[in-house]
Amino acid sequence: MEVSNKYVVVKHHIQDAPKESDFEIKIGALILSVDSGSNDVIVKNLYISIDPYQINRMKSNDPSQTSISFAAPITPGEAIDGVAIGKVLVASDNGKFQKDDLVMGVFTWAEYSVVKEESIIKKLEPSEFPLTYHLGVLGFNGLSAYAGFFEVCKPQKGENVFVSAACGAVGNLVGQYAKLLGCYVVGCAGSQDKVTLLKDKLGFDDAFNYKEEKDLTSILARYFPNGIDVYFDNVGGEMLEAAIANMNTFGRVSICGVISQYTDAEKRSSPNMLNVVYNRINIRGFLAADFMNVFPDFIAKTSAYLQTGKLHVIEDVSSGVESIPSAFVGIFNGNNVGKKIVKVAEE
Repeated sequence: MEVSNKYVVVKHHIQDAPKESDFEIKIGALILSVDSGSNDVIVKNLYISIDPYQINRMKSNDPSQTSISFAAPITPGEAIDGVAIGKVLVASDNGKFQKDDLVMGVFTWAEYSVVKEESIIKKLEPSEFPLTYHLGVLGFNGLSAYAGFFEVCKPQKGENVFVSAACGAVGNLVGQYAKLLGCYVVGCAGSQDKVTLLKDKLGFDDAFNYKEEKDLTSILARYFPNGIDVYFDNVGGEMLEAAIANMNTFGRVSICGVISQYTDAEKRSSPNMLNVVYNRINIRGFLAADFMNVFPDFIAKTSAYLQTGKLHVIEDVSSGVESIPSAFVGIFNGNNVGKKIVKVAEE
C-alpha cells in the first residue's frame, strides 16, 4: 500500500531569526512496508514536539551540533527530525514492536516516519495522563526543569528563585517545582497576559514583563531586595548579567538555554566576574540527557504532583503538518504559552 506523506524541510541554512518562508512543505509517496529482516518501523505521527534548540541544527555551523546526537545538523532540503509520538503502522520482524503500539522517539516532521528501531526512545503504555504529557511535563522538558533545578541548583526551602522565560515549556515547571518546595519565586515573561498567568494560575509569588523594563538590574533588585539564591536561566544575554548582579553569596545559576543568542550570535552575555568570584557563584550549563539517572525519581514525583493537582500543565497545540513552520517561528516571537506541540493526527 502506498500513501502520500507530507513533510517539512528547511530550504537553506538559517543564521538569524527564522521565518516561515525559510521552510517548505513537501509531499512524497511512501510504501507502507519494510524489508524482511530489517529493524525499520513505519510510524504514523500523532504529536510533534516543537523546541527552540532546533534552530541551532539549522545553522551552517554551531558548537551545539557536535554535543549530542539530538543536536546533529540538519541538511537543507531533507526532512527535519525531532521528538514525536506516533502509532506503529508497520513493524519489522524482530518482535519488539507491533502494529498499533504507541511510541515516542526521534521521528521526522511529517505525517509518517520510517525510523530505525534505535530511534524509538520508548513504547508508551496506557496511563491516566494524555499522550502529549510525554513530550512536555513527563518528557525532556520536564526532566530539564526537574534536574536543572533540583540536581544543578540544590535549592533549599525558603530560598529566593528567579526564572526567566517563565511561561515557556521548561520555565513554568521550574517555578512550580520551586513553589512546591517552599521557595519565593519570581518569573519574567514577554507580555502582561503571561505575567497574569504566572501569578494567578501557576502560583508564582510575582512576575514582570521584561519588555517593559529598561533597567533589568534595578527591576530584579526591586523584586529581590534580599538577593537571588537560585537563577534558572533560559535566555542568557542581559537577563543573565542582571541576575548575576543580584545574586547572593553562594548563589547558583542553572543554564538551560540561551534563546537570546540562538537568533543573534552577537548578543553575548558578560556578567561581572568579580561578582562571580567574590560571591562564589556557581554557574553550570546542562543537558537533560546528563540526568537520565534521576528519570525514575522525576517521573514518580511529577506524576504524584499531577495526580493531586499540585502541578498545572500548560500546552499550546496547533494542528496539521502545515502549521509546523508557523509554530516553530512563533517560539522565537514569544507566541507560545507553555509547551508547544503540533497535533498531526487523531489518536
